[in-house]
Amino acid sequence: MCQLLAMNCNVPTDICFSFAGFQARGGATDVHTDGWGIAFFEGRGTRMFLDPQPSCVSPVAELVRSYPIHSKNVIAHIRKATQGSVALENTHPFLRELWGRYWIFAHNGNLPDFSPELDGSFTPVGDTDSERAFCWILQSLRQRFGDRRPERGSLFDALHPLTIDLGRSGAFNYLLSNGDCLFAHCSTQLSYIIRQAPFTIAHLRDQDLTVDFSDVTTPSDRVAVIATVPLTDNEQWTTMPNGSLWLFEDGAPVEHRLTVAGPEKVPA
Repeated sequence: MCQLLAMNCNVPTDICFSFAGFQARGGATDVHTDGWGIAFFEGRGTRMFLDPQPSCVSPVAELVRSYPIHSKNVIAHIRKATQGSVALENTHPFLRELWGRYWIFAHNGNLPDFSPELDGSFTPVGDTDSERAFCWILQSLRQRFGDRRPERGSLFDALHPLTIDLGRSGAFNYLLSNGDCLFAHCSTQLSYIIRQAPFTIAHLRDQDLTVDFSDVTTPSDRVAVIATVPLTDNEQWTTMPNGSLWLFEDGAPVEHRLTVAGPEKVPA
């Protein structure tokens, strides 16, 4: 299974600290060695870095780790291949345009029986189930809303049944953003933390690295970090229930809904 990382903030923020721990999981502290990628939204544009090499030895990853790009929405992925060869075209995250905005998507899981009918509006470049799912999601959203970009609440309502359908095909943890907000679905494993005042000291699990966030933030800053496995060992992360869809905006979860029937309760 792959590793996911995302950041959603109320002000542009760099992800260097979190990425330092995340990078180590690509072959140093974990077995995910089939490529990695990260995407930053900057205004209406995106800055993407992709490399089919393991992130722990990737010169591009070292560049990102030391490059304080400030963004309100970031999505990163470390790959352990299940479908598709180890190649640049199969490296997450994936990017497409819809309604005049870039959309970024990354997936952790496996959809072995997912072969959707695509109408050509969004076509996979590689041969992964993940990219097929992304194309199908955007195709379905365009079919529902046409050429008019919906509000975030309507997007969340539309993604909910689509996520349920995809979840029937296999494990489907994913991150999705158009730069305005961030959607996250926990199928099997995903956690998040909200960092806001009063800020404290954090220590990474995968690197002996500590930061005092009170030294690098303002009292009004708020940052949500989402990861497959918590990145720090001295902070309280919230485990998302399996089968839950989340909407993050301005550094906080603003809506969540179960995508599977069951007794689980979604944290408030």
